[in-house]
Amino acid sequence: MSSQVTAVLPADKSVSGGGGGGGGETEGLEAPEPSETNEREFSLPVLSGMALLVGIVAAFGAIVFKFLIAGIYNLAFYQTFSFDYDPNSFGEPSPLGPLVILVPVIGGLIVVALVRAFAPEAKGHGVPEVMYAIYHKGGNVRGVVAIVKSLASAISIGTGASVGREGPIIQIGSSFGSTIARHLRLVRPQKITLLSAGAGAGIAATFNTPLGGVLFASEVLLPEISPRSFLPVVIATATSTYVYRLVMGGETAFIVHALSEVEFSVVNFHEIGLAALTGVIMGVAAYTFVKVLAFMEDWFEELPLNAYVQNIIGMLAVGLMGYGFFLASGHHHVLSVGYSTIQDILSGGNASIVLLVALFVGKLLATSISLGAGASGGIFSPSLFMGSTLGAAIGAAGAMVFPDAGISVPTFAMIGMGAMVGGATSAAMTAIVMIFEMTRDYNIILPLVLAVALSIGIRRALVVDDIYTIKLRNRGRPIPTNRTTNMFLVQPVTEIMNRDFHVLPGDMKVAEALKQIDVSTAKLIVTDGQRISGFIRLGTLRADMEKLGKERLDSISSNAFIMAAERSNLNDVVTRMSRRQRSYAIVIKGNRGVPRPDEIVGVIDREELAQSVIRNHYG
Repeated sequence: MSSQVTAVLPADKSVSGGGGGGGGETEGLEAPEPSETNEREFSLPVLSGMALLVGIVAAFGAIVFKFLIAGIYNLAFYQTFSFDYDPNSFGEPSPLGPLVILVPVIGGLIVVALVRAFAPEAKGHGVPEVMYAIYHKGGNVRGVVAIVKSLASAISIGTGASVGREGPIIQIGSSFGSTIARHLRLVRPQKITLLSAGAGAGIAATFNTPLGGVLFASEVLLPEISPRSFLPVVIATATSTYVYRLVMGGETAFIVHALSEVEFSVVNFHEIGLAALTGVIMGVAAYTFVKVLAFMEDWFEELPLNAYVQNIIGMLAVGLMGYGFFLASGHHHVLSVGYSTIQDILSGGNASIVLLVALFVGKLLATSISLGAGASGGIFSPSLFMGSTLGAAIGAAGAMVFPDAGISVPTFAMIGMGAMVGGATSAAMTAIVMIFEMTRDYNIILPLVLAVALSIGIRRALVVDDIYTIKLRNRGRPIPTNRTTNMFLVQPVTEIMNRDFHVLPGDMKVAEALKQIDVSTAKLIVTDGQRISGFIRLGTLRADMEKLGKERLDSISSNAFIMAAERSNLNDVVTRMSRRQRSYAIVIKGNRGVPRPDEIVGVIDREELAQSVIRNHYG
């Protein structure tokens, strides 16, 4: 007889009969929970209560972070201690004159020291680190990250690094959500839910966009969307937005004066055509941003210089660019978040096409260099800046070519913002809804949807990874580029279970059992007495067959299995296997009483699960 047999040693021989069925149909038959884990799972109402607390903390985090940036900005550029700062307005020229070039350098050195000393994951734009924690660290984000990220990012932005404030607040919110979950020892799915709720709440409060925060968490962070994950995220984002508005007011992130009196109008075909062109151009622009940022991050890391010298080189270049724009246009533009430039464009500021294109290129380079050199901040705001400048340039050019078509430059600035954000991040619905929430102009929805869709399509045709996932892929820890619900999990277990099994008595010797089965085809053996007591998986164990042949089947069987009713779906089974740390499922008929060996209809093992995944994703 062939020696191709794998014996799975019992995990805990004191347990008999395995776990319960999927979907609660054989709930009373479940074995005790494994003693190796002390994780807990709370009900949805309790988890929602935790999400409400996360939302409150995220709101106050966004408020404190905003004032912290203001204080550092005033101190760095004006040498005054004040929290009075409007990022949507151009400030007075700094009294430092040309020395303003050194402000980003000094701030960058402080950031490098903070990050290297306390939290290396606080470097960069934050979201990839959160995604990494979700997919590769079980949803664990250290609590110290929130503190270090807040301070490091505030210094980066306040001293002129060309980064956004949303990345830090996302990481701050997710850190708090993860910290609560870890202290309460929540199971991994609920830990990830609170983490994502914190991130969504952070971005909702930052831009005053509750729907955008929900969609960001859903599109970018959550591995799966269901009521158990979606509801806590909604509660957290709604709470954070409400608290933020109570304290800071309910104004939109940007005010669109030129369009506030415009009524909904019939579709303008010139506008639709130009919106389609904008989408294509923004797709190429998003591709360029993804590749240039990835290049800069790799290039700085490969320099044979220490982190401080790398930062000096990078931030000196950023400072020179900012001062160059000041000499050419009267404003530093590419330094810091750049909201003042966006607001000026949306308010109908008279910028030339040449300056708009130069601002796009300058911001792309300044942001990529800042992050590559070690700054801490987000890429969402820079994407809005790049989209508004390039979109406005396209709108201005369209207005020149079609002077009677009623093409609005601010409208195309907004369309460009959405298309650039969507193309760079792959978050289509987030981009569309957030632009609407930030401007509250309904007229742009149709051309905006078209531009965002084309932008993402073009960028994906050029490079599959977006601005977030490419960093993780280059790190050697990629995540799925299509993070959608795993539809194969809705299959009934009867569609994937293996029906080629044998039921043999536990007191039978292994040698005798091998005489009754064909090892090459019968892959699974279920042992029994009057009850189902163990499971043996056939495989490729290289063992002393003579010694193994003298063993009883029940001495080498495993009870690391659950019972699943044949009406269960695969999601039920996989969830229960994961929670109970079991490796196999035995499928039985009916749902009453103690399962008997003659009620077994199939078994589910690793091979069946793997085949189901392959068949549904690639078949």
